[in-house]
Amino acid sequence: MKRRRLRTVKTAHIMITVENDQSPIRASRLGFSSFPTFPSLSDKVIPSQFPAMAEASRIFRSTLFPTLSLQLSKPCYKSHVYPSLSLKKAPRPIQCSVSTSETKSTSSNATQEVPWGCDIDSLENAEALQKWLSDSGLPPQKMAIDKVAVGERGLVALKNIRKGEKLLFVPPSLFITADSEWSSPEAGQVLKQYSVPDWPLLATYLISEASSQESSRWCNYISALPRQPYSLLYWTRAELDRYLEASQIRRRAIERVTDVIGTYNDLRLRIFSKYPDIFPEEVFNMETFRWSFGILFSRLVRLPSMDGKVALVPWADMLNHSCEVETFLDYDKSSQGVVFTTDRAYQPGEQVFISYGKKSNGELLLSYGFVPKEGTNPSDSVELPLSLKKSDKCYKEKLEALRKHGLSASQCYPIQITGWPLELMAYAYLAVSPPSMSKQFDEIAAAASNKSTIKKDLRYPDIEEKALQFILDSCESSISKYSKFLQASGSMDLDVTSPKQLNRRVFLKQLAVDLCTSEQRILFRAQYILRRRLRDMRSGELRALRIFDGLRNIFK
Repeated sequence: MKRRRLRTVKTAHIMITVENDQSPIRASRLGFSSFPTFPSLSDKVIPSQFPAMAEASRIFRSTLFPTLSLQLSKPCYKSHVYPSLSLKKAPRPIQCSVSTSETKSTSSNATQEVPWGCDIDSLENAEALQKWLSDSGLPPQKMAIDKVAVGERGLVALKNIRKGEKLLFVPPSLFITADSEWSSPEAGQVLKQYSVPDWPLLATYLISEASSQESSRWCNYISALPRQPYSLLYWTRAELDRYLEASQIRRRAIERVTDVIGTYNDLRLRIFSKYPDIFPEEVFNMETFRWSFGILFSRLVRLPSMDGKVALVPWADMLNHSCEVETFLDYDKSSQGVVFTTDRAYQPGEQVFISYGKKSNGELLLSYGFVPKEGTNPSDSVELPLSLKKSDKCYKEKLEALRKHGLSASQCYPIQITGWPLELMAYAYLAVSPPSMSKQFDEIAAAASNKSTIKKDLRYPDIEEKALQFILDSCESSISKYSKFLQASGSMDLDVTSPKQLNRRVFLKQLAVDLCTSEQRILFRAQYILRRRLRDMRSGELRALRIFDGLRNIFK
């Protein structure tokens, strides 16, 4: 398997930034949520027109399982436990009762490929796809599918393309949405009868159409989709534990796998088992759902100009992501098609890119299965875990204040190369605050929550040094975990003898090394800034003490 190097919100959160810094570390470049999964650390507001490739995870969490609320009580900055699938016919809320042991057993074996689609770098069905699209209403294009250095398959320019030129013009008749017509009308009627939300409905729709083969209108499109999308859904639990132990993405990947399994189990229990002739298990099973959700996570787009409709857009989804472009997909009402406007010129033979949104390297790996080259992603970030100490005399009072605002004793906050959120600093203030500040615990906990609208730019000069030291200690603890993995990675998998298995291990390990290197780099940067601030604070305090002692001697 070839390595896929590149396929290529700010919310109301105020950021602490580092200005005029001459640190030796240079600045760097999807996504639930990244999938935006936590707030962007830049001071730009993400345009609402960014594609749902950048928002797929958030949509998934907010529509797929409506009965479970998003909780920040988990050890993360924004919980990535998706709500549970709710079906209208069920008189009670349906829970995704997937135990850890069930998840392990389900994901411990190597996954099998589905019987449709093609190899991820194959062009065997590209010509048939382009012909079908053209016959189905796609206007003449200035791009064609070809093998590329970045992304394995992509759209390359056939002619000179100007900066500011609109491309694609994919008509709505070629969108796959929750309203698309089923080749098996009975299957569609059953799912509509149970009011299945868009994401699981689309996942089931893809499997149904794929199994219909040539009788499906989408046969040529599905034949050009990868049999095994690049996605952490295809990593086994052992591989996640082995290669992503140091990164918080491991936890999020396990949650995503668990939720996909839970969604399938809910559908199987509530619907498929009641209609086995319409939904036979040999077609609608865990492997086919892993495939369909992998396709949705990596290809579904949200179109703001169509009231936020989510859709698969054939042809447009062949565009790869680049960190160097800021153009995105949306529906153009004047031309009545999905378009994007180039932000640079392209020569014939050059690959044409779009942006999947402002996503960290971890989010891009989670949904799309690639990690950008180190230092090329300005939106890259790493989640820093922080925890209250149980030995704290005010542990119970602080925990109560955190829980009141949807937080827990352990939280993760994003750090970017340019700074960290004020919520992180508020959490650190709370962690080190003495009993004498107990009346302020609630105010500080509220500032530590991204759900609160309270003023977050709190300053407590008396405990600021302790708060910064608390963050530094957590930062250095995380750095040591990354260092341990990176040092051990060279000797991993030396006992593997199967060439196929070795190739897979080498591929996954390299992705993990690239991710951990980029995340550790951000932590090193934060460590440098924190050490410098603490040094300046302590040297300033020392000067003040010397001045005080001098004045005292004079008065004596």
